[in-house]
Amino acid sequence: MDIEEIKTLTDLMVENDLSEIVIRDGEKRILLRRRGAHVEHAPMPPIMAMTPAAAPVPAAPQAAPAAAPSGSAAEAGLDSINSPMVGTFYTASDPESPPFVKPGDKVTPDTVVCIIEAMKVFNEIKAEKSGTIVSVDVANAAPVEFGQVLMKIRPD
Repeated sequence: MDIEEIKTLTDLMVENDLSEIVIRDGEKRILLRRRGAHVEHAPMPPIMAMTPAAAPVPAAPQAAPAAAPSGSAAEAGLDSINSPMVGTFYTASDPESPPFVKPGDKVTPDTVVCIIEAMKVFNEIKAEKSGTIVSVDVANAAPVEFGQVLMKIRPD
């Protein structure tokens, strides 16, 4: 897709009062969203305050999933897919689409498992390993932190 095609699509969005267009062509996916379009987002995580000693202190308690003990029999042999950035986690490309993956799905390193929105950019996150998804540990549209466990996977 070249710049002229994108300009044509944006003109069509304005003319038809569309807030979003998603185009899929094989492995490629393009999402165009107009500014000011109403999109529901999860609440942002609390802003970090700095103490005089310059140590970050949360302004409010964080609702992070509790980690299971490392010796747990259920966790033995599992790997995790971690968030490569801070942003908002989405299980599907749009609210009407099915999730990219769910527990029990087989994945390869190139399988897109979710999207993380950061600064209005939607980043496809790939599994980067082969195996079976065991759990999705983050709710759709929830804020995530860098390094946070998104999913657990049983490697092949």
